[in-house]
Amino acid sequence: MTDSSKKGLDLRSSHSVGIVRPQVAAFNEPLALDCGRSLPSYELVYETYGVLNAACDNAILICHALSGDHHAAGYHAETDRKPGWWDSAIGPGKPIDTNRFFVVSLNNLGGCKGSTGPLSIDPISGKPYGPDFPIVTVRDWVQSQHRLMLRLGIAHWAAVIGGSLGGMQVLQWSTSYPEALSHAIVIAAAPKLSAQNIAFNEVARQAIITDPDFHGGRYAVQGTIPRRGLMLARMLGHITYLSDDAMRAKFGRELRAGQIQYGFDVEFQVESYLRHQGTSFVDRFDANTYLLMTKALDYFDPAHGAGDDLAVALESVKASFLVISFTSDWRFAPERSREIVRALLASGKRVSYAEIESNHGHDAFLVTIPYYHRVLAGYLALINGGGAA
Repeated sequence: MTDSSKKGLDLRSSHSVGIVRPQVAAFNEPLALDCGRSLPSYELVYETYGVLNAACDNAILICHALSGDHHAAGYHAETDRKPGWWDSAIGPGKPIDTNRFFVVSLNNLGGCKGSTGPLSIDPISGKPYGPDFPIVTVRDWVQSQHRLMLRLGIAHWAAVIGGSLGGMQVLQWSTSYPEALSHAIVIAAAPKLSAQNIAFNEVARQAIITDPDFHGGRYAVQGTIPRRGLMLARMLGHITYLSDDAMRAKFGRELRAGQIQYGFDVEFQVESYLRHQGTSFVDRFDANTYLLMTKALDYFDPAHGAGDDLAVALESVKASFLVISFTSDWRFAPERSREIVRALLASGKRVSYAEIESNHGHDAFLVTIPYYHRVLAGYLALINGGGAA
């Protein structure tokens, strides 16, 4: 829950949720997974911001993207240099206003930030799961999130919100538990991955799997980390998150030393930036988790069991939708968001759509873009508890 004491916090103004503390929910009921296996027990780490009202109808769920986690807003300590990954949007007076809403953010199963995943101890072997952790899907995540919802005493979400892979979870919520949410906000997402996106994910996985320190996924037992492979995977992924315009504006062809060195070391600033992103990622993320998350992306396709007709797959939807895309996002281009909008309209659902002008690429959903935030805030302002807009 949010710590009411914010003394000593600079930046951390009246618009910050302040110091927050992660919580753990332990589940002993087995969770049957799409892959045919089950988890006999598991834990989910989560954070909450704001206060759940007496009617329990002001709760919002935040679904994270591939490398995200439960720490979406605020700080864990006064010494933290950075707040949670979506602090720009969550807090008092921000688009997802914690003066009005009780916000829940969790680390998904298979994650590496505290929820049960490859780094956790397998109760059967007594060793880290490693590669033995079962493949999980978006539907599996939503099933576990629903259990957390009930554990928290929430019978209905005012809204479920997510960007990228998080937006896919929002779509899954709307079909798996149509009566459990009033509003679905899907940002920079797609109804399924294109062949090109699956290809990017496979190259990233191969970079990890072929690293000599991967050891078939049992690197933790070997006391190693597939640093080189995970670094390359992150570098590749980061390129797809940015637009050409953003990279040109940020780096151009600027040389690190001011002149060409005629070698294979870092010469261009963009090379230095990518290596830094890759190196820092290795220190905070797990390789087996990265493999799992990209597979969950690849497998997501709600229309698969509905004759490849997304409109048919969305027929059970009860929620109103807000779908947001960004003009420079080529990983999940605006056309992919419009596929979702057309399918919702074809199935007679309520949907609003906004295409935001931005040169930030796919990462735009994390950026403070005034018009984007006004759209998000304006839509959420229409929500009165769990009522319809």
